[in-house]
Amino acid sequence: MIALAVMVAGALGAVTRFVVDGAVRHRWPTTTPWGTFAINVSGSALLGVLAGVVVFHGAPHEWQLIAGTGFCGGYTTFSTASFETVRLVQRNDRWRAGAYAIGTLVASVTACAAGMWVAWLV
Repeated sequence: MIALAVMVAGALGAVTRFVVDGAVRHRWPTTTPWGTFAINVSGSALLGVLAGVVVFHGAPHEWQLIAGTGFCGGYTTFSTASFETVRLVQRNDRWRAGAYAIGTLVASVTACAAGMWVAWLV
């Protein structure tokens, strides 16, 4: 039953990623992939909150499996971030590629830590 819930949550996460990415690309059309950046950072923050609720408040581990592995796994897309970084390099936009790769990593880890901190406070 848990596996089914993870699959459904993953599907919802993937659909949410598609909608968010489309909305960001429509609002801010640019060669910098801001949609993927926003998705990875917000997904990392959500995963931090989920992990914090489980670790600090004893929420059922199944929440982290379903929402964390399922939804956040389907929602976030670090493979796409890697691909988009390579695509920026191929366009000879190395400065932007480096800034994007490092910025995604730093912002995502920071967002996850902030999410855990928020869960700890509550």
